[in-house]
Amino acid sequence: MAKRIFLFVALNFLVMLTISVLLNVLGIRPYLNRYGLDYASLAVFCLIWGMAGSLISLALSKQMAKWSMGVHIIDPQNAGLEEQRLVQTVHQLAQSAGLRSMPEVGIYDSSEVNAFATGPTRSHSLVAVSTGLLRQMRPEEVEGVLGHEISHIANGDMVTMTLLQGVVNAFVLFLSRVLAYAIASMMRGERDRDGGISYGAYYLVSFLLEIVFMILGSLLVAWFSRHREFRADAGGANLAGRNKMVQALEALRRTYEIADPRQPPAMQTLQISGHGRGVLAKLFSSHPPLELRIQRLQEAR
Repeated sequence: MAKRIFLFVALNFLVMLTISVLLNVLGIRPYLNRYGLDYASLAVFCLIWGMAGSLISLALSKQMAKWSMGVHIIDPQNAGLEEQRLVQTVHQLAQSAGLRSMPEVGIYDSSEVNAFATGPTRSHSLVAVSTGLLRQMRPEEVEGVLGHEISHIANGDMVTMTLLQGVVNAFVLFLSRVLAYAIASMMRGERDRDGGISYGAYYLVSFLLEIVFMILGSLLVAWFSRHREFRADAGGANLAGRNKMVQALEALRRTYEIADPRQPPAMQTLQISGHGRGVLAKLFSSHPPLELRIQRLQEAR
Protein backbone atom coordinates (compact mmCIF):
# COMPACT_ATOMS: atom_id res chain seq x y z
CA MET A 1 0.00 0.00 0.00
CA ALA A 2 2.79 2.43 0.89
CA LYS A 3 4.47 1.69 -2.42
CA ARG A 4 1.28 2.45 -4.37
CA ILE A 5 0.71 5.69 -2.47
CA PHE A 6 4.28 6.76 -3.22
CA LEU A 7 3.86 5.96 -6.93
CA PHE A 8 0.56 7.87 -7.05
CA VAL A 9 2.05 10.94 -5.37
CA ALA A 10 5.20 10.80 -7.50
CA LEU A 11 3.21 10.54 -10.75
CA ASN A 12 0.95 13.45 -9.84
CA PHE A 13 3.94 15.56 -8.84
CA LEU A 14 5.56 14.82 -12.19
CA VAL A 15 2.36 15.74 -14.03
CA MET A 16 1.99 19.04 -12.19
CA LEU A 17 5.66 19.91 -12.71
CA THR A 18 5.47 19.13 -16.42
CA ILE A 19 2.31 21.19 -16.87
CA SER A 20 3.78 24.15 -14.98
CA VAL A 21 6.87 24.10 -17.21
CA LEU A 22 4.76 23.85 -20.38
CA LEU A 23 2.53 26.75 -19.37
CA ASN A 24 5.58 28.92 -18.65
CA VAL A 25 7.39 27.93 -21.86
CA LEU A 26 4.30 28.64 -23.98
CA GLY A 27 3.65 31.89 -22.14
CA ILE A 28 0.05 31.05 -21.36
CA ARG A 29 -1.53 33.99 -19.58
CA PRO A 30 -4.14 33.65 -16.81
CA TYR A 31 -7.42 32.88 -18.56
CA LEU A 32 -9.54 34.71 -15.97
CA ASN A 33 -9.04 38.42 -15.33
CA ARG A 34 -11.08 41.50 -14.48
CA TYR A 35 -12.18 41.80 -18.11
CA GLY A 36 -13.61 38.29 -18.26
CA LEU A 37 -12.49 34.99 -19.78
CA ASP A 38 -9.68 34.79 -22.32
CA TYR A 39 -11.07 31.87 -24.32
CA ALA A 40 -7.88 31.24 -26.29
CA SER A 41 -5.78 31.01 -23.12
CA LEU A 42 -8.45 28.90 -21.47
CA ALA A 43 -8.55 26.46 -24.40
CA VAL A 44 -4.76 25.99 -24.39
CA PHE A 45 -4.73 25.73 -20.58
CA CYS A 46 -7.43 23.02 -20.62
CA LEU A 47 -5.79 21.13 -23.49
CA ILE A 48 -2.45 21.02 -21.68
CA TRP A 49 -4.00 20.01 -18.36
CA GLY A 50 -6.28 17.49 -20.03
CA MET A 51 -3.69 15.79 -22.24
CA ALA A 52 -0.48 16.06 -20.21
CA GLY A 53 -1.55 13.77 -17.39
CA SER A 54 -2.87 11.14 -19.79
CA LEU A 55 0.23 11.22 -22.00
CA ILE A 56 2.63 11.03 -19.04
CA SER A 57 0.65 8.11 -17.62
CA LEU A 58 0.85 6.38 -21.02
CA ALA A 59 4.61 6.96 -21.28
CA LEU A 60 5.13 5.44 -17.83
CA SER A 61 2.39 2.82 -18.08
CA LYS A 62 4.63 -0.20 -18.56
CA GLN A 63 6.99 0.67 -15.73
CA MET A 64 4.14 1.70 -13.42
CA ALA A 65 2.37 -1.61 -14.09
CA LYS A 66 5.53 -3.52 -13.22
CA TRP A 67 5.96 -1.64 -9.95
CA SER A 68 2.32 -1.51 -8.84
CA MET A 69 1.45 -5.10 -9.79
CA GLY A 70 4.81 -6.63 -8.88
CA VAL A 71 5.27 -8.10 -12.36
CA HIS A 72 8.18 -10.51 -12.74
CA ILE A 73 9.55 -10.24 -16.30
CA ILE A 74 10.43 -13.64 -17.74
CA ASP A 75 13.96 -14.12 -19.02
CA PRO A 76 13.66 -16.86 -21.67
CA GLN A 77 17.29 -17.86 -21.09
CA ASN A 78 16.70 -18.66 -17.40
CA ALA A 79 13.04 -19.65 -17.42
CA GLY A 80 11.34 -22.88 -16.52
CA LEU A 81 9.39 -24.97 -19.03
CA GLU A 82 6.02 -23.34 -18.26
CA GLU A 83 7.45 -19.82 -18.49
CA GLN A 84 9.23 -20.62 -21.76
CA ARG A 85 5.98 -21.94 -23.21
CA LEU A 86 4.23 -18.75 -22.13
CA VAL A 87 6.83 -16.54 -23.84
CA GLN A 88 6.77 -18.67 -27.01
CA THR A 89 2.96 -18.44 -27.20
CA VAL A 90 3.02 -14.65 -26.79
CA HIS A 91 5.72 -14.26 -29.46
CA GLN A 92 3.92 -16.54 -31.91
CA LEU A 93 0.68 -14.60 -31.48
CA ALA A 94 2.53 -11.29 -31.77
CA GLN A 95 4.15 -12.38 -35.03
CA SER A 96 0.76 -13.48 -36.37
CA ALA A 97 -0.63 -10.05 -35.44
CA GLY A 98 2.15 -8.35 -37.42
CA LEU A 99 4.04 -6.89 -34.45
CA ARG A 100 7.66 -6.18 -35.33
CA SER A 101 8.87 -5.89 -31.74
CA MET A 102 8.00 -8.66 -29.33
CA PRO A 103 6.25 -7.61 -26.09
CA GLU A 104 7.86 -8.26 -22.73
CA VAL A 105 6.16 -11.14 -20.95
CA GLY A 106 5.64 -11.22 -17.21
CA ILE A 107 3.81 -12.92 -14.35
CA TYR A 108 2.32 -11.24 -11.29
CA ASP A 109 1.21 -12.88 -8.05
CA SER A 110 -2.57 -12.79 -7.70
CA SER A 111 -5.33 -15.28 -6.97
CA GLU A 112 -7.47 -13.43 -9.52
CA VAL A 113 -7.73 -15.11 -12.93
CA ASN A 114 -6.73 -12.22 -15.16
CA ALA A 115 -4.17 -10.77 -17.54
CA PHE A 116 -3.36 -7.36 -19.00
CA ALA A 117 -1.44 -5.63 -21.74
CA THR A 118 0.04 -2.16 -21.48
CA GLY A 119 2.78 0.04 -22.85
CA PRO A 120 3.19 3.40 -24.61
CA THR A 121 3.47 1.95 -28.13
CA ARG A 122 3.17 -1.30 -30.07
CA SER A 123 6.98 -1.54 -30.01
CA HIS A 124 7.29 -1.07 -26.24
CA SER A 125 4.57 -3.22 -24.72
CA LEU A 126 4.06 -5.68 -21.90
CA VAL A 127 1.80 -8.72 -21.55
CA ALA A 128 1.39 -10.03 -18.01
CA VAL A 129 -0.70 -12.88 -16.60
CA SER A 130 -1.63 -13.68 -13.04
CA THR A 131 -0.46 -16.80 -11.21
CA GLY A 132 -4.15 -17.55 -10.63
CA LEU A 133 -4.72 -17.67 -14.38
CA LEU A 134 -1.83 -20.05 -14.96
CA ARG A 135 -3.03 -22.34 -12.16
CA GLN A 136 -6.68 -22.51 -13.19
CA MET A 137 -6.68 -22.34 -16.99
CA ARG A 138 -5.81 -24.99 -19.53
CA PRO A 139 -3.13 -24.17 -22.14
CA GLU A 140 -5.68 -23.56 -24.91
CA GLU A 141 -7.62 -21.18 -22.64
CA VAL A 142 -4.44 -19.31 -21.77
CA GLU A 143 -3.73 -18.96 -25.49
CA GLY A 144 -7.14 -17.40 -26.00
CA VAL A 145 -6.46 -14.86 -23.25
CA LEU A 146 -3.05 -14.04 -24.72
CA GLY A 147 -4.59 -13.60 -28.17
CA HIS A 148 -6.99 -11.05 -26.69
CA GLU A 149 -4.15 -9.10 -25.06
CA ILE A 150 -1.99 -9.16 -28.19
CA SER A 151 -4.98 -7.80 -30.12
CA HIS A 152 -5.12 -4.85 -27.72
CA ILE A 153 -1.48 -4.10 -28.54
CA ALA A 154 -1.90 -4.60 -32.30
CA ASN A 155 -4.99 -2.36 -32.31
CA GLY A 156 -3.16 0.39 -30.42
CA ASP A 157 -5.84 0.43 -27.75
CA MET A 158 -3.59 1.89 -25.04
CA VAL A 159 -2.84 4.96 -27.16
CA THR A 160 -6.44 5.31 -28.36
CA MET A 161 -7.89 5.18 -24.85
CA THR A 162 -5.26 7.62 -23.60
CA LEU A 163 -6.06 10.17 -26.31
CA LEU A 164 -9.80 9.80 -25.70
CA GLN A 165 -9.36 10.30 -21.96
CA GLY A 166 -7.17 13.35 -22.57
CA VAL A 167 -9.73 14.94 -24.92
CA VAL A 168 -12.54 14.24 -22.45
CA ASN A 169 -10.49 15.80 -19.64
CA ALA A 170 -9.86 18.92 -21.76
CA PHE A 171 -13.55 19.32 -22.62
CA VAL A 172 -14.57 18.83 -18.99
CA LEU A 173 -12.19 21.57 -17.84
CA PHE A 174 -13.19 23.96 -20.63
CA LEU A 175 -16.96 23.55 -20.40
CA SER A 176 -17.04 23.67 -16.59
CA ARG A 177 -15.13 26.95 -16.53
CA VAL A 178 -17.13 28.60 -19.32
CA LEU A 179 -20.46 27.68 -17.73
CA ALA A 180 -19.22 28.57 -14.25
CA TYR A 181 -18.24 32.03 -15.49
CA ALA A 182 -21.66 32.53 -17.07
CA ILE A 183 -23.43 31.45 -13.87
CA ALA A 184 -21.17 33.55 -11.65
CA SER A 185 -21.79 36.56 -13.90
CA MET A 186 -25.55 36.18 -13.42
CA MET A 187 -25.03 35.94 -9.66
CA ARG A 188 -22.99 39.16 -9.34
CA GLY A 189 -24.38 41.94 -7.21
CA GLU A 190 -25.38 45.49 -8.08
CA ARG A 191 -21.94 46.83 -7.21
CA ASP A 192 -20.36 44.52 -9.77
CA ARG A 193 -22.34 45.76 -12.78
CA ASP A 194 -19.06 46.77 -14.42
CA GLY A 195 -18.49 43.17 -15.41
CA GLY A 196 -16.89 41.74 -12.32
CA ILE A 197 -17.99 38.37 -11.00
CA SER A 198 -18.23 36.59 -7.68
CA TYR A 199 -15.00 34.61 -7.69
CA GLY A 200 -16.14 32.45 -4.80
CA ALA A 201 -19.24 31.45 -6.74
CA TYR A 202 -17.16 30.91 -9.89
CA TYR A 203 -14.74 28.46 -8.26
CA LEU A 204 -17.50 26.62 -6.41
CA VAL A 205 -19.69 26.21 -9.50
CA SER A 206 -16.67 25.28 -11.61
CA PHE A 207 -15.76 22.52 -9.14
CA LEU A 208 -19.31 21.13 -9.07
CA LEU A 209 -19.61 21.21 -12.85
CA GLU A 210 -16.28 19.42 -13.22
CA ILE A 211 -17.63 16.56 -11.11
CA VAL A 212 -20.82 16.33 -13.19
CA PHE A 213 -19.03 16.52 -16.55
CA MET A 214 -16.36 14.08 -15.44
CA ILE A 215 -19.05 11.55 -14.56
CA LEU A 216 -20.65 12.01 -17.99
CA GLY A 217 -17.23 11.80 -19.63
CA SER A 218 -16.50 8.58 -17.75
CA LEU A 219 -19.64 7.06 -19.26
CA LEU A 220 -18.33 7.86 -22.74
CA VAL A 221 -14.85 6.47 -22.00
CA ALA A 222 -16.33 3.30 -20.46
CA TRP A 223 -18.63 2.78 -23.46
CA PHE A 224 -15.72 3.12 -25.88
CA SER A 225 -13.58 0.78 -23.76
CA ARG A 226 -16.30 -1.87 -23.93
CA HIS A 227 -16.36 -1.46 -27.71
CA ARG A 228 -12.60 -2.04 -27.82
CA GLU A 229 -13.00 -5.19 -25.70
CA PHE A 230 -15.38 -6.68 -28.26
CA ARG A 231 -12.86 -5.85 -30.97
CA ALA A 232 -10.02 -7.46 -28.97
CA ASP A 233 -12.15 -10.59 -28.49
CA ALA A 234 -12.61 -10.80 -32.26
CA GLY A 235 -8.89 -10.27 -32.75
CA GLY A 236 -8.09 -12.95 -30.19
CA ALA A 237 -10.41 -15.33 -32.04
CA ASN A 238 -8.55 -14.64 -35.28
CA LEU A 239 -5.13 -15.15 -33.69
CA ALA A 240 -5.73 -18.08 -31.35
CA GLY A 241 -8.88 -19.57 -32.84
CA ARG A 242 -12.53 -18.86 -32.06
CA ASN A 243 -12.97 -21.97 -29.90
CA LYS A 244 -9.97 -21.08 -27.75
CA MET A 245 -11.22 -17.51 -27.29
CA VAL A 246 -14.68 -18.74 -26.29
CA GLN A 247 -13.14 -21.31 -23.93
CA ALA A 248 -11.01 -18.58 -22.36
CA LEU A 249 -14.05 -16.38 -21.70
CA GLU A 250 -15.99 -19.37 -20.35
CA ALA A 251 -13.12 -20.08 -17.96
CA LEU A 252 -13.12 -16.43 -16.86
CA ARG A 253 -16.85 -16.64 -16.20
CA ARG A 254 -16.36 -19.74 -14.02
CA THR A 255 -13.78 -17.93 -11.92
CA TYR A 256 -15.47 -14.50 -12.06
CA GLU A 257 -16.08 -14.34 -8.31
CA ILE A 258 -12.37 -14.57 -7.56
CA ALA A 259 -11.23 -10.96 -7.14
CA ASP A 260 -7.94 -9.92 -5.62
CA PRO A 261 -8.58 -6.97 -3.22
CA ARG A 262 -4.90 -6.02 -3.41
CA GLN A 263 -5.11 -4.98 -7.04
CA PRO A 264 -5.53 -1.23 -7.61
CA PRO A 265 -8.89 -0.32 -9.24
CA ALA A 266 -7.07 1.69 -11.91
CA MET A 267 -5.64 -1.54 -13.31
CA GLN A 268 -9.09 -2.91 -14.19
CA THR A 269 -9.15 -1.06 -17.50
CA LEU A 270 -5.98 -2.92 -18.53
CA GLN A 271 -7.21 -6.39 -17.68
CA ILE A 272 -9.18 -8.91 -19.68
CA SER A 273 -12.23 -8.87 -17.42
CA GLY A 274 -13.79 -6.51 -14.90
CA HIS A 275 -16.06 -7.00 -11.91
CA GLY A 276 -18.93 -4.56 -12.46
CA ARG A 277 -22.28 -5.56 -10.90
CA GLY A 278 -25.64 -3.86 -11.16
CA VAL A 279 -26.97 -1.51 -13.84
CA LEU A 280 -24.95 1.51 -12.72
CA ALA A 281 -21.74 -0.48 -12.35
CA LYS A 282 -22.18 -1.89 -15.85
CA LEU A 283 -22.57 1.61 -17.31
CA PHE A 284 -19.23 2.63 -15.81
CA SER A 285 -17.53 -0.72 -16.43
CA SER A 286 -14.62 -0.81 -18.87
CA HIS A 287 -15.56 -4.38 -19.85
CA PRO A 288 -18.82 -5.83 -21.23
CA PRO A 289 -20.45 -8.75 -19.38
CA LEU A 290 -18.67 -12.00 -20.13
CA GLU A 291 -21.96 -13.60 -21.19
CA LEU A 292 -22.43 -10.96 -23.89
CA ARG A 293 -18.84 -11.31 -25.09
CA ILE A 294 -19.25 -15.07 -25.44
CA GLN A 295 -22.56 -14.59 -27.27
CA ARG A 296 -20.99 -12.13 -29.71
CA LEU A 297 -18.21 -14.59 -30.58
CA GLN A 298 -20.62 -17.49 -31.01
CA GLU A 299 -22.94 -15.46 -33.23
CA ALA A 300 -20.01 -14.44 -35.44
CA ARG A 301 -19.48 -18.00 -36.61
